[in-house]
Amino acid sequence: MKRVRLDFAPSGLRRTLLRAPMAARVAAIAALALCAFALVQVLDYREAREEVDAQLAALRARAAVPAPSAAPAPAALRAPVGEQEAVAVNAAIAKLNLPWRALHDAVRAATPPSVALLALEPDARKRVLRITAEAKNSDDMLAYVSLLEREEWFGSVTLVRHEVVEQDPNRPLRFQLDAAWEAP
Repeated sequence: MKRVRLDFAPSGLRRTLLRAPMAARVAAIAALALCAFALVQVLDYREAREEVDAQLAALRARAAVPAPSAAPAPAALRAPVGEQEAVAVNAAIAKLNLPWRALHDAVRAATPPSVALLALEPDARKRVLRITAEAKNSDDMLAYVSLLEREEWFGSVTLVRHEVVEQDPNRPLRFQLDAAWEAP
């Protein structure tokens, strides 16, 4: 026969907890522990957030107030820049400010397949680009000079020198051009 449980006592929380299976009790305790852990994490987050907001407000307040002007350093403490150093710095700045990409694109657009570029040497002070190239014959060389003159970047193109390379069995014509560039 099956055992019958008769219980006429009024139900309550304690009675319900005692009659609950062991797995349900463990799950309830784990859920309470998880809720307590989450509560602690939320409180820590709020505290950290308030601290960050306070620091951010302090930074904004500091940025809004103009800094007191510092007294200029006496001239004796500043090291004078020598003339050679000034020339070197200005030369470096001029080299860095060269329109490299535009010059390269202009030369590339004007260079036919019959001409081989060997070197591009810009001179920032004179605004001149020295081009060293090779061609199979003088007609290709002169055609290249005229193509460069038509480019809008170059104001004048001058043939500086040319020679036949005797060591090469094809005997190409090596030449140098000076192309003065102008900003379009």
